[in-house]
Amino acid sequence: MYKWLHRVWYEGAKSFRILLPLSGLYWLLITLRRGLFRIGVLGRYRAAVPVVIVGNITAGGTGKTPVTIWLANELRNREFSPGIVSRGYGGSGSSTSMRVDSASDPAVVGDEPVLLARRTGCPVVVDANRARATQMLISDGANVIIADDGLQHYRLERDYEICVIDGSRGLGNRRLIPAGPMRETIDRLCDVDQVLINGRRSAKEEAMTVVEQNAIEFELVATEVSRLNGSLTRSIERFAGTTVHAVAAIGNPARFFDLLRVHGMQVIEHAFRDHARLTAADLRFGDEFEVLMTEKDAVKLHGTMADKFWQVPVELKIDALVAGPWLEQIESRLRNDMEIQ
Repeated sequence: MYKWLHRVWYEGAKSFRILLPLSGLYWLLITLRRGLFRIGVLGRYRAAVPVVIVGNITAGGTGKTPVTIWLANELRNREFSPGIVSRGYGGSGSSTSMRVDSASDPAVVGDEPVLLARRTGCPVVVDANRARATQMLISDGANVIIADDGLQHYRLERDYEICVIDGSRGLGNRRLIPAGPMRETIDRLCDVDQVLINGRRSAKEEAMTVVEQNAIEFELVATEVSRLNGSLTRSIERFAGTTVHAVAAIGNPARFFDLLRVHGMQVIEHAFRDHARLTAADLRFGDEFEVLMTEKDAVKLHGTMADKFWQVPVELKIDALVAGPWLEQIESRLRNDMEIQ
């Protein structure tokens, strides 16, 4: 199913036509929902502190979590106290807000929230009710909220919106789910404050909107690889010329596989569904090749792992000449809104 949808959404397969009636129904539903929020029939929640949304308008992974980590750390460097709210995809969930720390169980709270807590040190709360989660973060001392994957969560009012687009896949065939990958129509990009492009834009991307043309590009780079058991960290360059098993249960596994190939590895691909609950049994491949996985997948594995299992952390890299003025714009907006609120 995944391979067929990928051909339909990103490779120009004409079979999208059979899904157009469902896309039409989807369009009616999202248009009605946005309209009800706009006229006040569906209530909205205004937090007592500024809210920044990091999201996307396509299904699948675009790099939202690394952007959230980078932004949270940058805001801390500018003397804000950010708190992060997440839906908690991949966890068993709860009827109440749950605080997340580096020792939380990903099976309960989700893999991305645990990674966010480990990489930022910021308070993180998961809850399908993001308004309730926001209240908990404020009570914990947060003076700005970052909502991970909250672009379509219109109940939570926001002060700044960031939309992340995958540079290699772009917006696909630009049709709504399920005929295409779009969660919302392309004109939604005109409403956001900033579009970020993860990686170089694909050469096949045509007819970009003005918003896309003015987007800021960034890269996800890897420099080190660490054993899951914590016994060793080494340069990723040490793996050049070797054959490895590559494990990815993320929205776009191909991006991780390509990252390893860029560093000279021969990659045996193991793609799992996004947020799949990996166990040690899933990683038994019957040979002695090293096993490399994303950091998001590594948080799901408990207990002592053999030396052959490694995680590959990535860092967001963005041109400082571009990032500096943009961060100043965000800081100015947030401080002005803090004075008003």
